Amino acid sequence: MLDVLGLQRHEELVYRHLVGRPAGTAADLATATGLDPHEVAGVLATLEDKGLVAHAASSRDRYVASPPAVALGALLVQRQEELHRAQVEMAELVTVYRSAGSRDVADVVDVVHGVEAIGQRFAQLQRAARQQVQTLVSADVAVVAAEANEQVERAALARGVRYQVVLERGAFERPGFYGAAEEALASGVEMRVAGAVPLRLLAVDRELALIPLTSAEAGEPVRDALLVHQSGLLDGLLALFDAVWRGSRQLVASGDAIGETEADALDPIDRKLLSLLLAGLTDQSIGLQLGLSLRTVQRRVRQMMDRTGVETRLQLGHHAGRRGWA
Repeated sequence: MLDVLGLQRHEELVYRHLVGRPAGTAADLATATGLDPHEVAGVLATLEDKGLVAHAASSRDRYVASPPAVALGALLVQRQEELHRAQVEMAELVTVYRSAGSRDVADVVDVVHGVEAIGQRFAQLQRAARQQVQTLVSADVAVVAAEANEQVERAALARGVRYQVVLERGAFERPGFYGAAEEALASGVEMRVAGAVPLRLLAVDRELALIPLTSAEAGEPVRDALLVHQSGLLDGLLALFDAVWRGSRQLVASGDAIGETEADALDPIDRKLLSLLLAGLTDQSIGLQLGLSLRTVQRRVRQMMDRTGVETRLQLGHHAGRRGWA
């Protein structure tokens, strides 16, 4: 966990053990951690350089942990400053990139070769998503294995990214796919089902899209893909997604099962949420009543507003009445 602050695994292990005791020698910590005493001595020296441990006043052989709020807080501030500098540098590079003038066809698309490279790019795009991820999932083969994508998807949802997924109905014939769809629905993914999708697609923030370069045999992974940048081609892919999304049926959870319903219908949770919202309850109160987090309540309200094309919650109430949602 503390590797994000620059600590190696053994450094974090020794520091955690030292935090839980008043003081300790290298031998004590070697016994507690199962590491070699000479290795622990080196780790303690490194931790001392980083300001995470210090020699005890009573003995130079004993070490005490620096208060985590102080020591780790300083490392956190340092990392935040580094990230800020990286963001500034990225913004400058984006400006240079955009000022490079008109680009030819080779700049509109990047060819990604190999299953591993495609999987990496698939994950990178979702990690960089700020607002939304839109995907078309075919029945025959996924761009990457579903298991490899779950962790990335959960992290994106946790930071408020909206997921819109259209599944080809035949995908439910894959072993374990039904359970994966249930989990995705429960985590907040918006899912719809179509009889067929025209191609496999991942679009992020409507700025980039990843599509297979060639058709793959059933059961075989995609080995070549195109990363499409902002262009007329990307506009066409996004228009295609929007058309498939509008024409598909909504997938909803109902009790212990999931099923399809008309795309314009609300699922039971959103119907309850909307009724409480129109009754004047705050987002916090609605979350307590329905067992949802504040972030989930706000995301679901935003999704209903997007579906109706409104900008305010007052307008949402008006459109909900017209659609028979409330």
